[in-house]
Amino acid sequence: MNAPLTIPSHLFTGTSLKGLDFANRLSVAPMTRISASADGVPGDRMLAYYERFARGGFSLIATEGIYTDKAYSQTYKDQPGLTDRRQAEAWRQITDAVHSAGGRIFAQLMHGGALAQGNPYRAETVGPSAIRPKGSQLTGYHGEGPYALPREINETEIAVAIEGFANAARFAIEVSGFDGIEIHGANGYLLDQFFTDVSNRRADRWGGDIVQRLGLSLEVLKAVRAAIGPDVPLGLRVSQGKVNDFTHKWAEREEGAARVFEALAESPADFVHVTEFEAWQPAFAGGDASLVALARRHAPRLFLIANGSLHDLARAEEVVEAGADMIALGRGALVNPDLPRLAAERSGLRPFELPFLAPISDIKDSELAL
Repeated sequence: MNAPLTIPSHLFTGTSLKGLDFANRLSVAPMTRISASADGVPGDRMLAYYERFARGGFSLIATEGIYTDKAYSQTYKDQPGLTDRRQAEAWRQITDAVHSAGGRIFAQLMHGGALAQGNPYRAETVGPSAIRPKGSQLTGYHGEGPYALPREINETEIAVAIEGFANAARFAIEVSGFDGIEIHGANGYLLDQFFTDVSNRRADRWGGDIVQRLGLSLEVLKAVRAAIGPDVPLGLRVSQGKVNDFTHKWAEREEGAARVFEALAESPADFVHVTEFEAWQPAFAGGDASLVALARRHAPRLFLIANGSLHDLARAEEVVEAGADMIALGRGALVNPDLPRLAAERSGLRPFELPFLAPISDIKDSELAL
């Protein structure tokens, strides 16, 4: 282990979101772990994986991206779903385990769109425009070679996708027992494909300027809110970089970010989850404000979750001071599922080692033994 920790003051103060109380400001970020059955049902390995974070003291856990329909949404082989009662009831065992260990858990709902590389329901992919995604399929998730050229999704299929998010959210709350819903609008998946200028060349109501391109995410938020009612926490994850285009930046820079966060503040969302490679860095070259700071400035009513290389808790403290209400940890949580407890005891943290995610990014026995 590394040198003993000091405890940053803000990270271990309580906070709350829409009636949910959290003992600290440390959460587990959504991470794709492709460890469900072939038909999307989570099992015992996933239960152990999520439960250990709650036992380790994380106050909130976001699931990996869960696919939302049996059409075009599934992105990866062995990804879990929330499309039917069997999947939903299996998730209930996981949420019960997390709750018994003292944690809260949100379902992250996603649609892969043009980045789908392991969908058993459809042989083709769809996206906002017929533009092949940059980069290559992710080998750690059973991918190989370039992404497929997507077909432009039509209005009927867009409506199906929106309804898929709503139905999955309803299952998540009414059957699975999740505490909240996070809509995955980041990292290059379908909602982010609509939001991004280089992948969305549409001339209809779903294309145009940065707020018009955000329109599909806003419609999904409305549909999900109608499905789950007014009291369940609901939010959207946003990013600049993508799994297939790591260095992408919003062309509209600070002005565009202001419009995006203002639109989200007027939406049914209760929180926004901002993810960057290094969350404390300026969002745009030549600027001085991080995306976290811009979100806080232009969406002051929203609960703000920040993610991005914040396993250094001193950095995490800086980001809380910049306006984040909660810090979401990815790789730091993978090797330190008990990080909040270790920090409270002033123990050292385990260093991150890539074999946890190689050669395939599924859940491994060595992780569950930590």
